[in-house]
Amino acid sequence: MIVLSVDIGSTKVCAIIAQHNEDSVKILGAGISKSQGIKKGIITNIELASRTIKHAINDAKRVAGTHYDRVIVSISGAYTKSVDSYGVVNVPNKEIGIKEINRVLQMADHNANIPNEYEKLHVLPYNFRVDDHANIDDPLGMNGSRLEVQVHIITVLKSSLNNLKKAVKSASVEIDNIVLNGYASSIAVLNEDEKELGVAVVDLGGATSNIVIHQGNSIRYNDFLGVGSNNVTNDLSMALHTPIGAAERVKIDYGSLKSDSNDTIELPSIGDENSSNDVSLEIVSNVIYARVEETLMIIAKSIEDSGFSDQLGAGVVLTGGLTKLDGIKELAQAIFNNMPVRLARPNESQIEGMFDTLKGPEFATSIGLVLYGAGRFTPYEMDSSRNLRYKDEVISPSVSGTNPLDEESEFINKGIIDDEYESDDISQPFGLDDLADNDSSEGPFKKLWNKISQLF
Repeated sequence: MIVLSVDIGSTKVCAIIAQHNEDSVKILGAGISKSQGIKKGIITNIELASRTIKHAINDAKRVAGTHYDRVIVSISGAYTKSVDSYGVVNVPNKEIGIKEINRVLQMADHNANIPNEYEKLHVLPYNFRVDDHANIDDPLGMNGSRLEVQVHIITVLKSSLNNLKKAVKSASVEIDNIVLNGYASSIAVLNEDEKELGVAVVDLGGATSNIVIHQGNSIRYNDFLGVGSNNVTNDLSMALHTPIGAAERVKIDYGSLKSDSNDTIELPSIGDENSSNDVSLEIVSNVIYARVEETLMIIAKSIEDSGFSDQLGAGVVLTGGLTKLDGIKELAQAIFNNMPVRLARPNESQIEGMFDTLKGPEFATSIGLVLYGAGRFTPYEMDSSRNLRYKDEVISPSVSGTNPLDEESEFINKGIIDDEYESDDISQPFGLDDLADNDSSEGPFKKLWNKISQLF
């Protein structure tokens, strides 16, 4: 199967075409273009953003020598909010299958209190309970009469989501799925031990930084910070009175958080290309240090406020382009109260044919999107298309449930369906057509069918 992923970042758009089967994922082609019409993770000009996306996709297609027009795209955490929710269902046949898991996730989804201006992006279960047994990692195949779940729901502002969809559609491709960029990055860089112990993944990007906390199989917390490596460049430009392009080269060539060198470099002056200034590398280091220290302190505060700081047995994993700065690991350890800190690049063992240009930490989200498309996501989730994703399977919510009558009775018993409910207010947990065959029957079947027909 073919996967086409597009990471829409503030500094670059990266498109990757890959092929996958049950055992392997292989990259066939990639295209990278400089972002336009995108600022701090937000689409600010649909036409320019669409042009950038299309350029990256076309380059990837030319390299891969294949065509595919359904994409998995990333979305920034800039306009996301997260809530936790809870669901419970009965298990009529006493054995929990994928349909029962689907039903309980739908129930948690339905119970969530989401503002009207937001739309659900991911529904991620983090704790199952079967009867009196809590903290079940995977209830599939277990016996029980009652299944409960706690979920972390990531939502996104509808206006921001619609602008992203328009930009992608204008690039002549259709969206297959939308994935939070921090979630994708965590897929690319984390190992199973880190997830189990509890870990915070911090993607330090060009104009934004995204935080995701994993505990067990799923995400428990996510946050966003509108600061990245571009802010370091801007600080250097202002402090050294040099153009942005020259400041970016200084950051790349001499960027360090622990330089005590007295060597000097010659930089052009802003507004006068014929004049230059001699600048000490120690000053360069001090400017970079001040900005990165402030950024890491804000991230540390976010992790502390999450309530999970004492549950991060694996510490903090840093990825993204800013992690290329010399000395950032040592500074992070000091700021994060001596937590374990690891600098991470995309895990090459998960993917074949990794191009050299894609091996850097700045491509963690891009590689994570490919792996997501190949089925390397959390064991269960309801995705942006409102479908249940289970490992390599995609199951439509409209076909869930082993017995439509049992499901309908359950919804009635819980007070979700009654005579006063508006049809627009209720999700459809099963296909109504499944009951049509019972229309001619007598007794409760006909009464139930008539009631449901009136509702819908």
